Parts: sequence; structure tokens; C-alpha cells
Amino acid sequence: MSLKGKTAIVTGASRGIGQSIALELAARGASVAVNYVALEEQNESDAMSVSRECASLGGESIVVEADISSFSACEKMIAEVTGKLGGVDILVNNAGILRDRTLAKMTVDEWQSVLNVNLTGTFNVTKSALAALIADGWGRVVSLSSIIGVTGGFGQTNYSASKAGIIGFTKSLAREVASKGVTVNAVAPGLVDTGILGDIPENVMAGYLQKIPVGRLAKPEEIAKLVGFLCSTDADYITGQVIGINGGWLM
Repeated sequence: MSLKGKTAIVTGASRGIGQSIALELAARGASVAVNYVALEEQNESDAMSVSRECASLGGESIVVEADISSFSACEKMIAEVTGKLGGVDILVNNAGILRDRTLAKMTVDEWQSVLNVNLTGTFNVTKSALAALIADGWGRVVSLSSIIGVTGGFGQTNYSASKAGIIGFTKSLAREVASKGVTVNAVAPGLVDTGILGDIPENVMAGYLQKIPVGRLAKPEEIAKLVGFLCSTDADYITGQVIGINGGWLM
């Protein structure tokens, strides 16, 4: 399942699931563009660290800053990647944010900011990269949805809507580009052991774990391995699919 000779962009790759995906693709031989957004000072140094680790695995790696909620920023990012790495074969739409609150208390900004990054951001990057993805008659788009995009979640109308939107986006785009050699799939994780879960109270987390048949959270590396498979030639006949990876929480 080598990706040698392929170039990948992973959005939101400075930490968490995105970091693991970038490293997985690099380990498979791909050149990797590590995207981050300069909202926090730590993000740049984290992205640089991930990029160095990718390069240590044998492939070329660069860091690209872009706020994916901006279409022009995404166009600039794709131009930079194609200029430095020669093209785009693989796009992993991983970047996402949470602004959890019940609808009665949710502000317009909390609604819009989540949709702007999670859903419109997926459109912005994919639209900007589409010509490069189809240029050689082979491409991969993998977008991170969520179990919450399928089941809904208390206090998560904004997040759930954005992740459900990614599912519809995936299925529609898959129909449009299948004849051009590009597959488009979504991965829908359950709870993953990353820093984003740090604010969940212990008693609430214990309740979640009781619902998961395998009895634990997913490791980011497990999500990354599924993404790596979908990006490989072994997945040539898989497109328009939403693959759950949730320990049996949703069957």
C-alpha cells in the first residue's frame, strides 16, 4: 500500500488525528504538506515538529499555514503546495472545531464559526485542489466526519450539522469525479483519545465508555491507518462511502 511518488495535504495536521494521519501517509512514502492555522502561537511550532517527523520517515514535507474558512487562503495554499511539491494527489480534510452549547443558548457566531471551518472549509480546500487532484487521472479525497454527524449529539447542533454536511458533500462529489480516477470517502470516528476530550467530566466519560463495546477510546493512529488505506491503491474500488470507526458504539 505504498504512496511513494504521491503528494498529500492534511488540514489541521499540527496535532491530534491530523498529526497521526500526516505521519501515516509519510510512513507510506508520500510527500506531505502539513497545514495549520495561525490562531495560536503553539500551532506553528507543532506543525514544524510534525513536518520534521514526516521528513525523517523518508519523504519530503513542508508546512503550509492557511485558515481554511477563507477560500482565497485555500487557493494560495494549494498554489504553494503544487509549486513546492509538484502537485496534489491526496487531500485529507481533517481540520475542525467545536463550539458546544444547546441551541437555546448558542450564539450566531458559535453556529457560524463551526460551519465555516468544518463544512465550508471542506468545500474551500477541495474546490481549490480539485484541478490538481484530477490532473493525473488518480486522486484521493478523504474527509473526517464524525459519529455525531450520524447520530446527533446533545449540545452539538452546529457540529452535528457540519459533520452530516460532510457526508452529503462526500457522496455527491464521489459521483462527480469517479470517472476521472478520483475516489472520495469519509471517515466517521467515535471518541478518539486526543486533547479535545480533556474537558469532558470523568463521570460523563465513564458513561460514554459503557456504550462502546470494545470498552475504550480510539487511538489517533487507528483512525490514521484507516485513512491511509483509503488513500492507497488497495482502495481503488471504494468511493462515496462513510466508514465508521467507533469501537461498535454505532452498529
